[in-house]
Amino acid sequence: MAEWRTDPTFAMCRALADGAELSSFVGGPFDVRAVVAGIRPEAKDGFLLDEVPWEHFPRGDHVREAVHLLHTGDSPVRTGTGVVSGMCANDMRAAAVLAVPFLIRIAIDTRHPHRADALAEVSSPARARHFGVASRDELLLHRADTQYDDLYDDYDDYGVEVTGYPAGWSVAAARATITADTTLLQPLLGDPDPAIRIRAAYALATAADPDRQVRAAFRTRLAAEQDPIVRAALVLATAEATRAHPHPPTTAWMRERWRERTQEPEVRLAAAIGWLCLTDEPAPDDLRAAVEDLATGERAHAVDVLPWMAAAGGSDETGLQRCVRRMLHPERPDPVGCDDPWAPRH
Repeated sequence: MAEWRTDPTFAMCRALADGAELSSFVGGPFDVRAVVAGIRPEAKDGFLLDEVPWEHFPRGDHVREAVHLLHTGDSPVRTGTGVVSGMCANDMRAAAVLAVPFLIRIAIDTRHPHRADALAEVSSPARARHFGVASRDELLLHRADTQYDDLYDDYDDYGVEVTGYPAGWSVAAARATITADTTLLQPLLGDPDPAIRIRAAYALATAADPDRQVRAAFRTRLAAEQDPIVRAALVLATAEATRAHPHPPTTAWMRERWRERTQEPEVRLAAAIGWLCLTDEPAPDDLRAAVEDLATGERAHAVDVLPWMAAAGGSDETGLQRCVRRMLHPERPDPVGCDDPWAPRH
């Protein structure tokens, strides 16, 4: 992957390493936030990929080709969405961000054979965290602002990508892109395919939502949703949106969900995890009892289809098991070998 050093952005990264001020690059051709915001709606809808300056960012040509092949249906998923997920896993998000508006449009095309896979990758650049993160402080945490106001906070919180590019800029750009397309994504919450509904909730949870419209959409869909796993996804999405935009009534609503015995076990577990992430209060005894009772091994594997849980798990723990251990029993050490995200689950 040494060819990224020949990309134009490397000059910016090298300048930053040599002491240049990050502020001097704000809004310029290497600021992915400005670049993705400048893509014309017609270019997004018409897949006019040549209008996007992919070459300004590390491995951008690979991302452009992957989007083209995925759009035309000529590419297996592993070389389409796999390029985006692989780059994010390798901590190279800047060019992957440019794919997000096109992935969204593939996802809403009900005739596209890989729409679910495209949707699964929409929010990959918007979540700059490592595999296995399952603590109350970090599981649902968003720090990057979508505007330029908190420039240095973004940079300091997320540091730099493996190329030297400011990771906070990539995260903010991805979130802003998803926010701009919430009207396209929200109808997917009612899609006939449960996997689409789950992945739509996962993507929308990263949108900026100061007016609480996205969160309201989660609650509205929850009232109609019958699938318990999808209902759990909607609860976690509500919690993630609330973590970014605190709302005490929603935190109280989350407490009611895990205490309500008529709720499905999956929903109660999601609400318990969501509530723990939204408050600094000690876990009450009734929450501990409910989680210990409901978090069976079989259920832990069942809820691993939720992308929050899949990202949190390791080779020796499911995501739910790790969340329970890290949130309720932080004194317990990590299992041996659990840090390999690619190892098979036992």
